[in-house]
Amino acid sequence: MKRELQSMAKIRARIALNVGVGSQTPAEILSFEGLNTENEHVAIIFKNVDQFQDTPLVRIHSECLTGDVFHSSRCDCGEQLEETIQKMGEQGGILLYLRQEGRGIGLYNKLDAYGLQSSGMDTYQANNYLGFPDDLRSFEDAADMLKALGVTVIQLITNNPKKIKEIQEYGIELSDVIGTKAHLKNDNRQYLQAKISYGKHKLTL
Repeated sequence: MKRELQSMAKIRARIALNVGVGSQTPAEILSFEGLNTENEHVAIIFKNVDQFQDTPLVRIHSECLTGDVFHSSRCDCGEQLEETIQKMGEQGGILLYLRQEGRGIGLYNKLDAYGLQSSGMDTYQANNYLGFPDDLRSFEDAADMLKALGVTVIQLITNNPKKIKEIQEYGIELSDVIGTKAHLKNDNRQYLQAKISYGKHKLTL
């Protein structure tokens, strides 16, 4: 069932920059105003958005400081981000980077959850123990950002059924869903397994 979304977002600024490993991929970073939340989400545009095919590649990536910046061995977030940047550098696309750390619970709470995971809990159990639901993230702003870009039909890069369901409910059509690779490391097998068994992510280890 679609949710009513009064899109008030518009582009605030767009700046050319190079991104990715070695900063070799030309792109633009866009800020927005009029989003539903006060979070400072951004879009990274690979190739001119006005020259996109009718259904651009889109990745909705929630911020993960430990994985994206410090390449933590506990998750696969940084590797998924790098995989997306490489793919979009070759094919074009829109990367929506959402500032909702730790599935929406914030950085400090996520670190508390890490401590619980070290004691044997999985990522969902740890969040629940701290008094949070499985996933506090909302993808309403992502849909609003796409509409501000004039994009309503996309190829979504994700393994996560929650993103698929919500982005469609907010009025974005999916022509295709493209999974990311399984980025297995020494310390993230339990994390990935929990995403598969509990979060129903489409991954094969």
